Amino acid sequence: MDGEAGTTVADRSTAAVGVASEGGEAPGAQQSEATPDGTTRDDQTNGEPQGEATETTGEDQRDPTAEPDEKPDEKPDENVRDGVDDTDDEDAAGKAGETALEAADDAEDTTVGATTPDTSSQPGSAASVPVATEAVAGDAPDVTQKLTPEPEPEPASRPAAEPAPEPAPAAKPARPAKPPKTELHSGHKLARRYQLEECVTRVDGFSSWRAVDEKLRRAVGIHILPADHKRSRQVLAAARSAALLGDPRFVQVLDAVEENDLVYVIHEWLPDATSLADLLAVAPLEPHEGYQMVSQVSQAMAAAHREGLAHLRLDPGAVLRTVSGQYRIRGLAVAAALRGLNSDRPQRQDTEAIGALLYASLTQRWPYEDDAHGLAGLPKGVGLVAPDQVRAGIHRGLSEIAMRALVNDGATASREEPPCTTPEELAKAVAGMPRIRPPEQAPPRYQPAGFTRFPSSAAPPHGATRAPAPAPVPPPALPGRTGQVLKWAVAALVIVAIGLGSWQLADALKSNESRTPKHTPTGQKAGENTTAPAPKPIPIVTAKDFDPLGDQTEYPDLVPKVYDHDPSTYWQTSAYWRADLGGLKPGVGVIVDLGRAQNVSKVQVDMVGTTSVQLLAASGSASSMPTSLDAFTKVAETSGEQVTLTPSTKVTSRYLLVWLTKLPEISPGQFRGKIGEISVTG
Repeated sequence: MDGEAGTTVADRSTAAVGVASEGGEAPGAQQSEATPDGTTRDDQTNGEPQGEATETTGEDQRDPTAEPDEKPDEKPDENVRDGVDDTDDEDAAGKAGETALEAADDAEDTTVGATTPDTSSQPGSAASVPVATEAVAGDAPDVTQKLTPEPEPEPASRPAAEPAPEPAPAAKPARPAKPPKTELHSGHKLARRYQLEECVTRVDGFSSWRAVDEKLRRAVGIHILPADHKRSRQVLAAARSAALLGDPRFVQVLDAVEENDLVYVIHEWLPDATSLADLLAVAPLEPHEGYQMVSQVSQAMAAAHREGLAHLRLDPGAVLRTVSGQYRIRGLAVAAALRGLNSDRPQRQDTEAIGALLYASLTQRWPYEDDAHGLAGLPKGVGLVAPDQVRAGIHRGLSEIAMRALVNDGATASREEPPCTTPEELAKAVAGMPRIRPPEQAPPRYQPAGFTRFPSSAAPPHGATRAPAPAPVPPPALPGRTGQVLKWAVAALVIVAIGLGSWQLADALKSNESRTPKHTPTGQKAGENTTAPAPKPIPIVTAKDFDPLGDQTEYPDLVPKVYDHDPSTYWQTSAYWRADLGGLKPGVGVIVDLGRAQNVSKVQVDMVGTTSVQLLAASGSASSMPTSLDAFTKVAETSGEQVTLTPSTKVTSRYLLVWLTKLPEISPGQFRGKIGEISVTG
């Protein structure tokens, strides 16, 4: 009886704790289900009774009060599995223990108050109240000591626990911002020297500009591309190689610079030159012009290939014609590097390009089916046709040269001559053909502007144009016999006038001879020597190179060698590709200063190789060395190696100019003048 009373009091206490917690359905009540033998499931597990008259253990009282304030979906074991810190679990367990103690006290008061009437009527029941109270009070510390209870089945209606949020990834360190790229525009200045004026080309990551060199006050061209461009290294290498060539037949590379985030190549700008593309847009070239173009371009490319340089982009826009008639090539090696062009057969490719230029110059057609460079291509399906079959009046020899350079895809020259596969072979083939002379230019005809004569009394109507006046008609000849008589009379008068004039002139000459007295030397003057004084050498005070129509300099450091009295030393000119200085200028030379104005009888010049030379003299009143060719007057001219220049008239001057007009050939395709010694005699 006592055991049953103790069990009843414990069950009521457990129920009171569940009601006092007010946290919904108590998990401990579900876990402590009764078994058929009158004990709980936890009683069978623990197996040790606590107290005197009850079988309720501390485990039975721990489960209802372990989590009174927690939500049903928050379980300590799930939080541990989700990675919650153990320290947080211990704090939560401590708070749960305190809450359980308070709930147990409330349950004890409720149970005692409810069972007080039963104590007076039932003996032995008063002893069960303290037992239940001890069970509740003794189980509270177990809640704080046991942190992770064994997992037990959850009801199906309990919601799943929410997963703990993943920690936010650590912020990546910010990359340093790249400096802004330079924006190019008109007026932008590079290297504090080159000011951009006009953008000519902008393609494939690079741009080409016309600019002004403010230091030398001249126009230049500039190719610009970013320093991180995939072809910037290749462009710099090509520019430096082309600058070492120094051939005047090519547009010279002046500088190649990598500065900050830019790479730029500076080259000559020829404002007076016209591209072949612009010339062909108007009309085809005359045979003489076509001959000059293919001759000069093939010789220039042959010299470039001997130095290991190729163009690979020879087109009508890359060939320029200057006002003096010289053809110059721009973009050697650099144009191909800018566009990433390569070739396994560079000589064959450049030779075929020269042949295409000659073909287009003669026919005004591009020698392929596709239109290109502003020129129409050949008809589809016809193939490569000889230029003299495309257009009438084309020089037969030039047509053969073009076909020999363009031999490909089965096309051959009409005379079955071998093809030209290198610029050297093409230059030799052009040199072997008869030279084509320039056409004779007729003098311009003067055409007077016509006008319409209106009556003086009436003004011309509004918007009227003046029509040309008819040309005056000569009067008709006199008809019949009268006209013939007049013609014969006029002719007779002319003959008589000529005869009378001749007779009077002869008579005047005879009278002058008869009047001239013949003087015989007498007195003291008769014994004097009337011969001219012996000539004497005039020392040269100083000398200077003279190139007024070129770059104003011609090896100035070698000039003193022309009057050092050492025949083994000499002054020399630059190398040119023709004897007439490449057609670039009329000549170069050396000015000698005699110190003061003196009478000059002859000048001896020792040269290396047969050279055409002129002697020019400045005015006797000149007090400073002239700087222009117009300040000199030609007084003698000859050619040879050791020449003597004798003025035809008396010359009194301080400054004499030894002017070279034709140079000797020192190697194939190279012409250079050399002066060993200059001697002046008074």
